[in-house]
Amino acid sequence: MNVTDDVIFLFDVDNTLLDNDAVQGDLREYLAREHGPACRDRYWELFEDLRSELGYADYLGALERLRLEELHDPRVLRTANWLIDYPFADRLYPAALEVVRHVQQWGRTVILSDGDAVFQPRKVQRSGLWDAMADRVLIYVHKEQELDDVERLFPARHYVMIDDKLRILDAIKRAWGDRVTTVFPRQGHYATDPEALARFPHGDRDVQRIGDLLAWGRTDFRLPG
Repeated sequence: MNVTDDVIFLFDVDNTLLDNDAVQGDLREYLAREHGPACRDRYWELFEDLRSELGYADYLGALERLRLEELHDPRVLRTANWLIDYPFADRLYPAALEVVRHVQQWGRTVILSDGDAVFQPRKVQRSGLWDAMADRVLIYVHKEQELDDVERLFPARHYVMIDDKLRILDAIKRAWGDRVTTVFPRQGHYATDPEALARFPHGDRDVQRIGDLLAWGRTDFRLPG
């Protein structure tokens, strides 16, 4: 039986704790260098096709589709190894791990992310976030639709959701109301999307970068009690 916590801090991964835009930039450069611009562009076409089909980013799935088109090119296999072994710890935002430790003085921390069942867990593990969260990692297809499961696994009187996507923050706020404090780090391309900025509220609180949360205390997170 799960114990009900007073507070649970839920952290997104991509462009919240980890600079995923930079990871994509490195992948683009690698594909162009090792395969050429045409193959690079084809990979990202397949990537976007898969995202539309599945609802999440599937880096390895796009590579598998590229392999089927380039079946006799062994370089695709080397690219798979490069991607799996990418040094994600080097792409954590400054002070990301320190922020996780900082908020643990008030409650447990949990990764709440979207993604596939292979590459996204690998990213969380190799970045050091899995250990920082003490094995508390949730990865869904559409996390905003799985809040009942989040509550079942990690029941709490209050949640703090930290995410760079305003659409996600808005959906979670609508579901949980005053039981959640939504925090919007203005990092990455989603956080600067003019359409999203105009369409959705900007969270209960916002910061320019994740490291700014080191200066926050209990009242800044609007924690009860």
